[in-house]
Amino acid sequence: MNKYEAISAEMRHRIKEKHYNPDQPIPDEKSLAKEFECSRMTMKRALDILVMEGLLYRKRGHGTFIVQSAIRDSRVNVVSNEVLGLSRLITDKTITSKVVTFEVQFPTEEVAVHLAIDTKTPVYYLVRLRLVEGEPYVLEKTYMPTNMIPGLNDEILHSSIYEYILKELELTIAGSHRKIRACKSDELDQEHLECKHDDPILEVEHVGFLNNGVPFEYSFSRHRYDKFEVTTVNVRN
Repeated sequence: MNKYEAISAEMRHRIKEKHYNPDQPIPDEKSLAKEFECSRMTMKRALDILVMEGLLYRKRGHGTFIVQSAIRDSRVNVVSNEVLGLSRLITDKTITSKVVTFEVQFPTEEVAVHLAIDTKTPVYYLVRLRLVEGEPYVLEKTYMPTNMIPGLNDEILHSSIYEYILKELELTIAGSHRKIRACKSDELDQEHLECKHDDPILEVEHVGFLNNGVPFEYSFSRHRYDKFEVTTVNVRN
């Protein structure tokens, strides 16, 4: 195990055991590097892993904080080192989108925490139905800071938001933190996913990160039980 991996494992243990006050930033990289007797670059690399896993987030000018929902929740977490978006995952079929809701609003405290912003920072609130070959595939509810992902419009929403982020905004999507849970279908699922009232739904709660560790997306994807399977990826940095 490399030095940064060992440090990352120890920091992960400390976070899970609530060694640090979750309401305060963890010690800065310089202090931690001194404690672990390593270079600041090694320390940054160790913390980058935890940022990618969704355990930590960086708030510019304020420090590095613990993602509180990550230490409270005992559900299954799936971490991927490659965030593709549906259009890149399915390349051999026609994908279309139906925009159910698109508006700008101020986030709730929960949404603000996941996006590492304050409640006065406007976010896009978007609900989209994604169809594969005309068949309902996934219902997405997404929040994105308007100042980080500017210029979203109807044309982009009906194609690929990720393509817009990568090619037009020239941002690099680096990773994500996901929680997967089974739910009962609700009225929105039954209307748009054509579910029966007793059909189960697989919900993926997702926080997407740019390569600077800043979260750009907080979303919930709701899948019909017969249209989704889970593949886990072991991450090595």
